Amino acid sequence: MHAPVPYSHPRPPVAIAPLIRDDVPLSALDPAAWDRLAHDAPPLSHEYFSALHDTGCASRETGWQARFLTAWDRSTLIGALPLYVKTHSYGEYVFDWGWADAYRRYGRRYYPKLVAAVPFTPVPGARMLADDATTRRALLERALGELRHGYSSLHVLFVDAQQAREGAAAGMLVRDGVQFHWRNGGYRDFADYLAAFNHDKRKKIRQERRRLAEAGVTFVRRIGDEITAADRAFFFDCYERTYRAHHSTPYLSLEFFERICATLAGRVLLVIGYRNGRRLCAALDVFDRSTLWGRYWGTREYVPGLHFETCYYQAIEFCIERGIACFEGGAQGVHKLARGLLPVATHSLHAIADHAFASAIADYCARERVDVAHSINELESGSPFRHA
Repeated sequence: MHAPVPYSHPRPPVAIAPLIRDDVPLSALDPAAWDRLAHDAPPLSHEYFSALHDTGCASRETGWQARFLTAWDRSTLIGALPLYVKTHSYGEYVFDWGWADAYRRYGRRYYPKLVAAVPFTPVPGARMLADDATTRRALLERALGELRHGYSSLHVLFVDAQQAREGAAAGMLVRDGVQFHWRNGGYRDFADYLAAFNHDKRKKIRQERRRLAEAGVTFVRRIGDEITAADRAFFFDCYERTYRAHHSTPYLSLEFFERICATLAGRVLLVIGYRNGRRLCAALDVFDRSTLWGRYWGTREYVPGLHFETCYYQAIEFCIERGIACFEGGAQGVHKLARGLLPVATHSLHAIADHAFASAIADYCARERVDVAHSINELESGSPFRHA
């Protein structure tokens, strides 16, 4: 990967650049054309973004003003960048509060800033949605050019490794983080999966599952039309309770969850836990043929081991049954390692308009990347698998 340098000025436009527009709202775009660019990944789909916007979860009022960029070859949509004007840093999962505080202490204004992301959804993948590098570069250059209009910075969050390299080549800073992902080793069932663990870790998971069963806790998994209105209402109650129990405000509404259950239909998994026949907890995930994305969960009361079973073991069993290759467990969580989710590096791109701040942040990101690499090496040494 190219060594990142502070972003200084827009580079010359790429040759034969497509037409880039910032005046076409998502609602005016053909969903099928958008989804082709997103390769039908549910968290990047037209339906998912539309649910966030139409329900008001991501809106000007909540600090997410959509200003999507689109690339065109005549009347054909060939690229897109989900860009937002942000007035805060909530819901991003790449934390820049310290950068904002430094701006404030020096009498500078950090907000508004520009963020290219899926709101409230730390899913790694493409953010410049285009199949060719020329179009991706044109979208990125247009977004960088917006820094001339009073924005402090541009942040492109959770890009894949290829787009991280492309962003670095365009002069952006690369910042690394860590997530934990599960890979399907062709397991026949959950017992076969546990057989790959070392003795101590395998014993601990079996004990966790046995204690839940002895406490009368059971689970059902429902997909698409199997998920009833009562199921969705129960899930939202659990989700809201759990956020508030951690002194946080839920970002998403029942209307949002109703919407994605309708529009994404057979790509939504709802896990519901019962204790002695009474509903206890729930987790909602989205999936396609190759990946399951762990998203949201909640419970009405604390039970030891409940979170691990609801959010991880049920998801892993589902992936094994369906032959799904990867389970992405969401942001953060070293506790996932002992459950077989291994550390992977995530990447985000940053351009800072102020040269002095850009130099300081570039130094910070360089040191942080070294720390992240060391952390991943240390975490890998704690793998629960025997072959490690």
